[in-house]
Amino acid sequence: QVQLVESGGGLVQAGGSLRLSCAASGFTVSVYAMGWFRQTPGKEREFVAAINWSGGNTNYADSMKGRFTISRDNAKNTVYLQMNSLKPEDTAVYYCAANPSIGTMTAGGYRYWGRGTQVTVSS
Repeated sequence: QVQLVESGGGLVQAGGSLRLSCAASGFTVSVYAMGWFRQTPGKEREFVAAINWSGGNTNYADSMKGRFTISRDNAKNTVYLQMNSLKPEDTAVYYCAANPSIGTMTAGGYRYWGRGTQVTVSS
């Protein structure tokens, strides 16, 4: 069974940091592009970051550049999202996703999704 399981979310003070992990099972992460998205209740899912596993290329939403870093560890079948300088507007459920093609900025094309992990940033 293919699964993506996010962890590392929680409550953090503004300006603080969190590191999210996404553990994959049932498939080999190394042949997939991986992405992070986030969503708040009643709002559209928002692109956060993506990484191309074969080339190591990354891209980020403008509001995340310089603050968030996506990385991978193919040996552990895991992708990470390091989040620094967190702001209250970063509060959301963060989802990990796998794309058999490239790491696009839209949800379409991502084949597998995790159930999400809650990140709450207080003022």
